[in-house]
Amino acid sequence: MRETLFGDQSSSNAGSSASDGGPAAPQASPAALPPAYPERAAWGTAPKLRAWQQEALERYLALAPKDYLAVATPGAGKTTFALRVASTLIERGQINRVTIVAPTDHLKRQWADAAARVGIAIDPNFKNADGQHGRGFMGVAVTYAQVASKPLLHRAKTEAARTLVILDEIHHGGESLSWGDGLREAFDPAVRRLALTGTPFRSDTSPIPFVEYAEDKDGIRRSKADYTYGYGQALRDHVVRPVIFMAYSGQMRWRTSAGEEMAASLGEAAVTKDITAQAWRTALNPQGEWIPAVLAGADRRLTEVRRTVPDAGGLVIATDHEDARAYAGLLKKITGESPSVILSDDAKASGKIEEFSAGTQRWMVAVRMVSEGVDVPRLAVGVYATSTSTPLFFAQAVGRFVRARRRGETASVFLPSVPQLMALANSMEAERDHALDRPSSGEDGLMDLEESLLDEANREEKASDTLAKGKYEALESQAAFDRVLFDGGEFGMGGDVGSDDELDFLGIPGLLDADQVATLLRQRQQEQVSRRGSRPTATSGPSGVPDHRRLMDLRNELAKNVSAWSARTGTPHGVVHNKLRELCGGPAVAQADEAQLKARLSKLADWFVGRT
Repeated sequence: MRETLFGDQSSSNAGSSASDGGPAAPQASPAALPPAYPERAAWGTAPKLRAWQQEALERYLALAPKDYLAVATPGAGKTTFALRVASTLIERGQINRVTIVAPTDHLKRQWADAAARVGIAIDPNFKNADGQHGRGFMGVAVTYAQVASKPLLHRAKTEAARTLVILDEIHHGGESLSWGDGLREAFDPAVRRLALTGTPFRSDTSPIPFVEYAEDKDGIRRSKADYTYGYGQALRDHVVRPVIFMAYSGQMRWRTSAGEEMAASLGEAAVTKDITAQAWRTALNPQGEWIPAVLAGADRRLTEVRRTVPDAGGLVIATDHEDARAYAGLLKKITGESPSVILSDDAKASGKIEEFSAGTQRWMVAVRMVSEGVDVPRLAVGVYATSTSTPLFFAQAVGRFVRARRRGETASVFLPSVPQLMALANSMEAERDHALDRPSSGEDGLMDLEESLLDEANREEKASDTLAKGKYEALESQAAFDRVLFDGGEFGMGGDVGSDDELDFLGIPGLLDADQVATLLRQRQQEQVSRRGSRPTATSGPSGVPDHRRLMDLRNELAKNVSAWSARTGTPHGVVHNKLRELCGGPAVAQADEAQLKARLSKLADWFVGRT
C-alpha cells in the first residue's frame, strides 16, 4: 500500500520521512472520495463527483500541468475537487507531499479536517519555528502570511519531496509584493501547483503568482483560468442556492465635523461619495432605528425559512468589533436568544464557528472572520451590515450563504440600498478576471453612474477605511423597505417596515428553486400593484409591472439635479429632497413611482429658471 500510494521511496527527490515528520498514514483511494461530506452534499450529487468536478479533474489529468487554475463559485465544491486531484496524484505515485496554503488559521483547520475525511493526513498546527511537521502527517496547511515570513524554510520543505501545493483563494497572493515574491520563492520547486479561487480577482494590478495572463482583444492582460464554473451555471445545476437580496432604504440625518446637520435618503443615486458614505454609516449605527428594523426583518425571514429548514441559521457581517457586540445585543432583544459573536482577536473563534455550524442556534455575528471560505452550510439568511463595498469582499460574504444541502433551499441577504451594493447584487452571475492593465473608459470619458461607482469601489480595497475618516455624529436613522433583487431583476414597490408590502417578500417560503423564486416574486409584485390600484404606464412591461430600469434612470436624473441645486444654493441634499416631497407629494425617492419622480424633476426645472 505504501509503495502504491507514494511511489518509489528511494527516489532522490522523495526526501526522508523520518527526518521530516515520519511516515504518513495510509491514504484513501480516489474512488472512495465523496463529492462532499455526506450530510452536506448538494441535492443530486452523491455518490459521485459533480459534473463540473469530474470535467475539471479529467481536464487536469489530461493536461498533467505544473500549474492549474480552477475558478469555481463559492459553495460549488472546490475543496472536494482539489482533494480528488491530490488523492489521484498520490495513488499514481506522482507526489508524496501536499502543502495547502489558505488565507486564515481557521481555514487551515477546515482543510485539514476535509483532507482527513479522505485519508490524507495534513498538519494545520505547523509553525515556522517547528521546522518539520508532526510525525504521521503527509503535509501541512499554512497561511499566506506564514509562507511570506519564511519563504526559504518552505522552499526547503518543498524541495525535500515531490510536492503538490494547493493555493486556496490564490488572489491573496497579490496582496503585497513581498507576499507574491515569498510564494514564488517557496513553491517554485513544487512538482505541481493547483490554484483555486471562488471570487472575483483583486482590483489592483499586482500579478498573482503562478497565474497565467493573456492579452484580450483590447490589449489588456487578464488572468487565464484553466477551468471556470460560475454562479449562473452552478445555479442551473442546483449546486448552489438562489440568492434573494432584500434592500432597505430610509431617511438619515447626521452632523458633520464642521457642525453642519445633513440629511439624505439612503440609496439616493448620484449624490457625492461622501454623502453616500455618511448616510450609509448612519444607517449602520446601532443607536439608530435603521439597523434594529433590518435585523427584525431578517429574523422574521429566518423564522419563515426555519418552517421548512429547521436548522437554518443567520449571519450578520459587521464593520468592527464594537458594532458586532452592539448588533448581538439588539438580536438578543429581538429573539430572546444570545447570538454567537465571532471576533478576530478571540482565540476561541474557530471553535465557536464549528460549534455554531454543528448546532441549531439562530444567529451568529462576525466582523471578517466568516467572510471567506468558512464552511457553515446551514447559513440561509444574512445581514450585510458592513461598510466594505469592494466586489471581492461582497462576493466572499455572499458566498457564505449559497452552499446548497438539498434542492430548493434559498438564501436571503439583507443590505443597505446604496448604489455600490445594488450594482454588485445585480451582477451576481458576472464572471470576472484579474486585469493587470486599466481598461480605458471610452472616447467620451463618461460612464454610467453604477459602473463608475463599481469601478471606484474596485479601486478601494479598504473601503471601510474611507468611511472611518472624518469625524461625524449620527443623529437619526429610519428604515423603509425598498425592493427585492433577484437574477438581475428588481421587484417590489417599497413600503414601510412592518407593512404588507414588506411582509409579502419576507414570507416567501424557504424551499423554492430558482424558477419558482422568480415566479413568486413576480406574483407578489403584481399583487402589490393591484392592491395600490396602480395602472400600467407607457414604460410598464406587458404584465403592468413598472420598468425598474426607467425608474432607476429617473432617480439618477433627479439626484444629479438635486446635487446641482444644492451646489448652487448651499442647501443640503436632504433638505432639497424633503422640500420636493412637501411640494409634490409622494414617498421617499426609493419608493416614488414614475409620475412622482417626473413631478419633482419638473419642479426642480422651475427653480432653475426662477419659477417657484
